[in-house]
Order: sequence, then C-alpha cells, then structure tokens
Amino acid sequence: MATILFVMTGADRWTLADGTGHPTGFWAEEAVVPYEAFTAAGHQVVVATPGGVVPPVDPASLAPELAPRLEAIKELRSPVSLAEVDPADFDAMFYPGGHGPMEDLAVDADSGRLLSAFLASGKPLGVVCHGPAALLAAVDGDGASPFAGYRLTGFTNAEETLAGNAGKARWLLQDRLTELGADFVAGEPWTPHVEVDRNLHTGQNPASSAPLADALLKAL
Repeated sequence: MATILFVMTGADRWTLADGTGHPTGFWAEEAVVPYEAFTAAGHQVVVATPGGVVPPVDPASLAPELAPRLEAIKELRSPVSLAEVDPADFDAMFYPGGHGPMEDLAVDADSGRLLSAFLASGKPLGVVCHGPAALLAAVDGDGASPFAGYRLTGFTNAEETLAGNAGKARWLLQDRLTELGADFVAGEPWTPHVEVDRNLHTGQNPASSAPLADALLKAL
C-alpha cells in the first residue's frame, strides 16, 4: 500500500485583475475521481493545505452526483499543514485543480519545497488542470524552476477564454508555465489530455482526472 499526499488549496477566492474576488476553491471532480481510484486500489490518502485549513470546494464544481462522493472523503475534514509535511513519508503526491491554486499555492514556499523534493526523488507526482499553478512556487538552488524543460500540460489559454475568465484574470496559467521554461503541450479544449515526462504526470482539465489517476497508479 502506498501513501499519497493530496496537496490542496485553502483559498475560497480568486483575485481578478480588477481586484475583486471570484468564488473558487478546488474542483470537485479533480479530487473525487483520483481519490476514488487511489483508495479503490488500496492506497492511503493524506490531505495537506496551507496552514492546515479545510480545503474549500468551488461551488461551481458541485454537480449533484459528486456531492455525496465528496462528502465521503473524510480526509478533507482533517488536513495537515504543508509546513509540517516530510516528503519522505509519502510515495506519491497529487494536486487537484480549481482556480484556488492560482491564489495560494502559486506563491506557497512550503508547497514549492515539496514539489522540488518530489521531482528530485523520482517518486510519482501528479498535477491536474489549474493545479500546475503550484509549480510556479518551486525553485532550485540557483533560483530557477526545477520544472524548466519538462513537458507538461494544464488548463489552457483557450479553455480559460471559453470559460469566460481569460479577460478577467491577472495572469494565465499556460503563459506562466511557458515563461518558466516548461514545454507546455495544449490538447483540444475540454478533452482528456495527459502528459508524462519522467516522474511528472500532468492533466489538462477536469476530463483528464481519470486518465491522470490511471497513469499515476501505473507509476506506483
């Protein structure tokens, strides 16, 4: 049995370019589907957030069929603090998306420390949708991104535009990941798309949650 760390946002608001806050959190499907896949395979999940706060769910993601499945994830109600996490205690790490990570995990030093350690360890690392915003907080000893040169994906500019958020955002995920030196690969909007480069596994959007979880299970 493996122990998998779920790193999740603690932010319930996403600050837009005009300074207003847009309700957000984690995207329900991107937590529920991988959690069910991992636990059905016999693995244990531990949830961690900045400050150990209970991760808020994005209300827009609460489809009726997901609500009871989300409620069944007891680990969401007792997260540990990212500052207290020792990466050596875990066999894999996973980041669900939602716009929340763009607010807090994108600048969270503890999350960045864990990402750098996991990438260097060779242990499976999975990140989906807006979750790759967290990669922006990871730096190596020279102050550069350890993810530079990695092939990856995430929520695309095209999808952000189609969702009606591109014109309101302070920055776009695809742009920032490209700027840090990653090889960003964009699939067709809303279709499942997973990229695997060494131990880094990334998914483009909510529809990529299931195939991303499958890829991580194969890597364990």
